[in-house]
This record gives sequence, structure tokens and C-alpha cells, in this order.
Amino acid sequence: MGYELVIFDNDGVLVDSEPISNRILAGYLTELGHPTSYEDSLRDYMGSAMHRIHDLVLERTGQRLPDDFDEVFHGRVFAAFERELKAVQGARQVLTELAERGIPYCLASSGSHQRIRVGHRSAGLSEFFDDARVFSAEDVGKGKPAPDLFLHAAARMGVAPQRCVVVEDSGLGVQAAVAAGMDVYAFTAMTPAERLAGATGYFGAMDELLPKLAV
Repeated sequence: MGYELVIFDNDGVLVDSEPISNRILAGYLTELGHPTSYEDSLRDYMGSAMHRIHDLVLERTGQRLPDDFDEVFHGRVFAAFERELKAVQGARQVLTELAERGIPYCLASSGSHQRIRVGHRSAGLSEFFDDARVFSAEDVGKGKPAPDLFLHAAARMGVAPQRCVVVEDSGLGVQAAVAAGMDVYAFTAMTPAERLAGATGYFGAMDELLPKLAV
């Protein structure tokens, strides 16, 4: 297929953070008077930037989340990451093979730079990502499903969008990649394929990824 850049989502693709962060998010929103189940959180917020949480709560309830919401939420998540977070099974092997074969890769995450770094440190993936390979929704005006983040990553890495392939596990991420004009392979470990409509292809385990990409 001749891809020149592999762009990874982070949460749920490289680090197994979605169960942790969505459990905490559901609990915190419920604590604040916005009853949210774990399944609700996965459906509504998985793969999104923090501003989407604020926007949806305001839209649905007419109430704004507290000014310190992000700070409190991230504090709880980071503490849990330190205790529990692991790399997604097979992610280290995929990154090692890409590095050994000299295939360019980076990540483009809805999470903050701090969240990315805490997660990589906890999961043992820091060695694969120097600052030049890490892009966050903090770097652009709009998070996923807007294409801005993926287009920003491609531009910074010097690769045309049509020569990039994205690896995602959320519907919002798939939408963003398609809007950016990029092929996207959807990881179905946590999200059913029907909620990842529009992807170029699907895979259920990391050892299936590189053969599908033909890189």
C-alpha cells in the first residue's frame, strides 16, 4: 500500500487506559449530579478531547461543569495510571518492528501532553516517543472528530495526508481520519466494528495490524 507514516491513537491503542479513564469519568460525573454509567462514558466520550465532555454536559443539562473539573479528573486518572496502567498487548512489539524497519510513526491523541507522558511512563512505552512524534488535541483548535489533529501531525512529520494511515479505536477517531483524507484501521478490542463505520479495515489484536497495513 506504500504508506509513508503510521499515526497511532494513544488511549486504547497503545496504552490500555480506556477502562480506567472511563470508569473514573463515569464516577466523577455521577458524583457531580450527572448520572453516567461506564457504558455511557464509553459511548459518549471515548476518544474525545476534554472540551467535548464540557460541551455535551452543558448541551444536555444546561449546567456547566466545575472550573476545576479537568484538574480533579486528571489527578484521579493519573493516580490510577500509576497503579494500574499497562501497554495494550502487542503494542510494544508493533512499535519495535516499525522502529527496526525504519518506518515512520507518531501518535495523535485527544489527551493532553501530560496525560500522554504519564501514560507512557506507567506503561513502559516512553522510549518509543520523543517529543517530535507526539501530537495532542492541545496543539490544535478542535479535537476529534475534526480532522485538524491528524492533519497537524502529518504536516509536522512532512507526509501528505493521502500517504498516511491511522490506527484508531473510537468512532470519533475514525471520523477524524476519514475527514483528513487518510486510510484508517480500526481496533475492535473494546469497540464493536459497527460503531467504527467508515474504517478502511478492522483488526482485533495487535499482531494482526502490520500485515493488514502491508508496511
